[in-house]
Amino acid sequence: MTHLNVAVGIIRNAGKQIFITRRAATGHMASKLEFPGGKVEPGESPEQGLVRELEEEVGILASDYSLFARKDVQFGERQVTLWFYLVEKWQGEPWGKEGQPGAWIAQSALQPADFPPANQTVIEQLQSAC
Repeated sequence: MTHLNVAVGIIRNAGKQIFITRRAATGHMASKLEFPGGKVEPGESPEQGLVRELEEEVGILASDYSLFARKDVQFGERQVTLWFYLVEKWQGEPWGKEGQPGAWIAQSALQPADFPPANQTVIEQLQSAC
């Protein structure tokens, strides 16, 4: 069985808005909203993967982040550990560097059904923290 670690950034500004992106219209979980992030490379810690992925995907350099949640999910023969980090300080302004649409959404307005199922409990935790 293959195991992947995925670092996910919950980028939250001082106004309690979360920066989200939208998945491509084709592919896995098409058109769902998502928190930026991606696969942790061999030899990287989840924190190192988070910083690298956020720079590659949304053009920011994360400087203050903390583990918000960890979730293990199975997709067929693949085991995935999702590392969700709350990112509250960074350099730059996030944008869809890979062509994906991005937007700021009020933390209280996040809707679990708009995201992949593996994210839904995290969104519920964010809503209860409002």
